[in-house]
Amino acid sequence: MKSRNKLLMRAMAGETLPVPPVWMMRQAGRYLPEYRATRARAGSFLDLCYNPELAAEVTLQPIRRYGFDAAILFADILLVPQALGADLKFVEGEGPRLSTITDAAGLAALKPVEDIHETLSPVYETVKRLAEELPAETALIGFAGAPWTVATYMIAGRGTPDQAPARRLMYGDPETFDALMDRITEATIAYLLRQIEAGAECVKIFDSWAGGLPGEMFEKYTILPAKRIVDAIRAAHPGVPVIGFPRGAGGNYAAYVAATGVECCALDTSVDPAWAAKEVQTRTCVQGNLDPLLMVIGGRALSDAAKRCVEGFSGGPHVFNLGHGITPDADPAHVDVMLKAIRG
Repeated sequence: MKSRNKLLMRAMAGETLPVPPVWMMRQAGRYLPEYRATRARAGSFLDLCYNPELAAEVTLQPIRRYGFDAAILFADILLVPQALGADLKFVEGEGPRLSTITDAAGLAALKPVEDIHETLSPVYETVKRLAEELPAETALIGFAGAPWTVATYMIAGRGTPDQAPARRLMYGDPETFDALMDRITEATIAYLLRQIEAGAECVKIFDSWAGGLPGEMFEKYTILPAKRIVDAIRAAHPGVPVIGFPRGAGGNYAAYVAATGVECCALDTSVDPAWAAKEVQTRTCVQGNLDPLLMVIGGRALSDAAKRCVEGFSGGPHVFNLGHGITPDADPAHVDVMLKAIRG
């Protein structure tokens, strides 16, 4: 099936469909027993990311189980900093740990962008496998972390509740911070272009910590890098749509869409569908935004909320999704409840 005929691609082309296409952020993950089994075979999370056979397998697992309209490449946003030369490990129960970039010397030690592809070549192989193995009706999404979000991890060495280390460098040494953002942006463009060349039909930019940027800094460090990425993709591959996700952007979602030109904007759980339908969906396809907690709760609460979400965005192009990733404590059976509420 040609890409443009797939439900996800039709929605991102601006078509209002009677039933929205469905996929979930983190749909290949720890809530699925088959994922946990494959993860154990891999040996470690990073070994799983860099094993094309197993990474393709966990990407396909939720497609086989649920028949989602899209599969998203199994990888991690921190593979790009690792490819740039950062030391990276994942501590069980705690999350990622990276070597830190806090000054010009640390920045100078990073690899040039053209050298990242050797490290990331297994990811491109995973994309190629998926492009061959996915059902004809299922779209393939590639992705990367947005520069600001990736920078927060590279500066702090881990996830932080308020991104204070990154903001300190942003205010205290803007020259180093801007140069780091530029390096990450160029690496992100190169990474996404290679994913597209390998078979990704659209790509998503995850700016998970966009809400931590105040005022004009949101424009400078979330909007402008995203626009640069979108423009580069559009120049090289005009038919490939981009999904932007500036989580926590609040009222800035509309400005983000207007400035970046993304073909689809993912909305976090806090966004009111009535506001988004008026201020965002009139400009672009919207994606979201069911509360992931409902995938733990299930039952009538989940079913009713899923129907409200569909109804709230029924007046324009919509991709049904969660407002963030499905959590490890979600019940796989609740996904069926959600799909029944959406599809009938």
